[in-house]
Amino acid sequence: MKILIFGCGRTGAALARMMAKRGNEVVVIERDPKALDRLGEDHGCKTIIGDGLDEDVLRKAGIEEADVFVTCTRGDNTNLMAAQIATTRYRVERVCVKVNDPSRAAEYRKLGLFCITPNLLTAGMMRDWILEQPFQPIDTYNVIEEGE
Repeated sequence: MKILIFGCGRTGAALARMMAKRGNEVVVIERDPKALDRLGEDHGCKTIIGDGLDEDVLRKAGIEEADVFVTCTRGDNTNLMAAQIATTRYRVERVCVKVNDPSRAAEYRKLGLFCITPNLLTAGMMRDWILEQPFQPIDTYNVIEEGE
């Protein structure tokens, strides 16, 4: 599987290492060359310095052959824009967007994007751990519950 990851923060770097270790072709796009240090040694990923909103960069990364596109920069708006480019222009079949703001995530889902909201995911899993409940499917954590 060919996986493009835009953003090499802690999430992007960890995901890239995990997927490369499983034998996938992983390309990491990052604006800041120092951020690529998070990948460590012998990560097995191809890296590209550039902006994941730039179509020349995306083509150089191989978006036209990508099976999966993950955008996990710090900026929700940047992630949304990158996801829209991947889905509408390049028809990437599977696109995942990291969205920090739960309200924005709800709106992005209405556009058909698969969003992960890290703070809700973490809080929901901690709640279930505290209450000694089994962990649930991701979509149950990814939304704000009424009354919260």
